[in-house]
Amino acid sequence: MFNNVSIIGDGAMATVMAVLLCEKKIRTKIWSYDAEQLRQMQSAGENIKFLPGYKFPQQLIFEPKDNRIMTEADLIVSAVPSQFMRGVWIRLKSYVPDNVPIVSVAKGIENDTLLRPTQILADVLGSRAGYVALSGPTIADELARKLPATCCVAGEDEGLSKKVQATFNTPWLRVYTNSDIKGVELAGAMKNVIAIAAGIIDGIRAGDNAKAALLCRGLAEISRLGTAMGAKPQTFAGLAGLGDLVTTCFSPKGRNRCFGERIGRGQNAEQAQKATESVIEGIATCKSVCELAKKYGIEMPITQAVYEVLFKNKPMQTAITDLMSRRLKAEY
Repeated sequence: MFNNVSIIGDGAMATVMAVLLCEKKIRTKIWSYDAEQLRQMQSAGENIKFLPGYKFPQQLIFEPKDNRIMTEADLIVSAVPSQFMRGVWIRLKSYVPDNVPIVSVAKGIENDTLLRPTQILADVLGSRAGYVALSGPTIADELARKLPATCCVAGEDEGLSKKVQATFNTPWLRVYTNSDIKGVELAGAMKNVIAIAAGIIDGIRAGDNAKAALLCRGLAEISRLGTAMGAKPQTFAGLAGLGDLVTTCFSPKGRNRCFGERIGRGQNAEQAQKATESVIEGIATCKSVCELAKKYGIEMPITQAVYEVLFKNKPMQTAITDLMSRRLKAEY
């Protein structure tokens, strides 16, 4: 188990990880790209902006200095949204110790480069002690309330994954290991796009049958692209795949689902995005997934429909009609 952890980020997941680690008596520091946001968090004793109502432990260290946040750390947590990761880590690069592994909890695919979170880290920081991804059905508000949950830590180094597993496992958060980091990160990213579609269905009150169909067919297209890119098929039936997809598509706290629901109720993408302080990862990821689908020759009709609604102003009802009237085919 690791004993000194530095968390890079100030969002809901960064907050939950900080609380969890402190309660395990692990020395924990937290940093924000915005020093004023960090000061407000420390002053209020909670993250009012992203996860209000949950107090920080007294032993949590708030560190605003770039050159001090990772001193003495034996593990670093990257809790920065994927579209902002590159800028943050370029800023911190000169202060990152070579021998300290990094855990990413981001879920997305970078635009233009089409890189996954741990690939972005490797692209900026180069080879080092190791990169792993922590992912699964983990709504931050429920974790903060210590409701039972599971997730997985994925990486190529089994020994590192087991050590990270021991660090984050608690009586209320059961952590599994997984060797398929590619599949885990792809599943975590792509499910956010399907969650936007699920929210649209909720917004227009299309019904439970429609939502069940969406999840099944959404998982099918996620699996098609993932396996074409070299991921293991079973990953998409596991915690990071089906598990995270179900949670994100049904939870009233799911940011991507809530964003889609606002669109279903008549807001445009810009209005729906402005209604929350949080980053909606599925918006940018939708562009990246469509590019990957084109690159690998994979049919992803639901993802394409979400893209056309968000970026091409396609009417929602037209998108649904087009999906329902596609050429008849076998399920498998």
